[in-house]
Amino acid sequence: MSVQEGILRLLKTELLPSSIEVYDYSSEHAGHSGNPGHKLEGTHIRITVVSGLFSGKSKVEQHRMVYDLLRPWITSGLHAITLETSEPV
Repeated sequence: MSVQEGILRLLKTELLPSSIEVYDYSSEHAGHSGNPGHKLEGTHIRITVVSGLFSGKSKVEQHRMVYDLLRPWITSGLHAITLETSEPV
């Protein structure tokens, strides 16, 4: 399972989103600082997630919820996360 698929599966299970997108754009950064090994996946991820579990929480709290779930990937090489969170309208 790819990093992108693993993250998507975990966030769907834990956040019960009404909408979610996970995009791995690591290949655009192969060889850059933070990705010196020319890794083509799992170093740069863009996430957009809408979840009712974010209701009443600040953006900082919403982002902490996601970062806490992503900790295993962060400790194993996830270098950059672009994160957009919101509650359903």
